[in-house]
Amino acid sequence: MDDFTSIGADIRSARKDAGLSQEDLAHLAGTSQRTVRAIETGTGNPSLRAVVAAANVLGLHVAVR
Repeated sequence: MDDFTSIGADIRSARKDAGLSQEDLAHLAGTSQRTVRAIETGTGNPSLRAVVAAANVLGLHVAVR
């Protein structure tokens, strides 16, 4: 599993654990539901800003190695 897919899976898991829908997370992160879906599935080309915003809402941190 590549890094982006792994990040997406972690975001999806944390979202579900928090009891949030994709629509809820999109609203809280200031992005669209379509972007949240792209992040979680590792498809499309969501911006790094959107990924970080979604992660931050869920208390996750994106680190660059």
